[in-house]
Amino acid sequence: MSTTVGHSDHKDDVLKRLRRVEGQVRGLQRMVEQDAYCIEVLTQVAATTGALQSFALTVLEEHLGSCVADAVRAGGEEAGAKVAEATAAVARLLRT
Repeated sequence: MSTTVGHSDHKDDVLKRLRRVEGQVRGLQRMVEQDAYCIEVLTQVAATTGALQSFALTVLEEHLGSCVADAVRAGGEEAGAKVAEATAAVARLLRT
């Protein structure tokens, strides 16, 4: 079975998205340092949270389409373990 992760083929795009989120977090820090209006800060928090959630869903989709799909095709105990692992990841995302 392949050990390649789902985002290997487009790692640069994945890293670019994360850098954008990092920039949003730095923007939040600046807003706090500059005593920005609370509602403006909360609006940016929501935007940053949304960007992270979108990123997480993309990673999850890639995981299901590559790692889980490969394990299911191969069959055996690994398939059940990968499905359980993905289910646990979804549960963690839903709690956030």
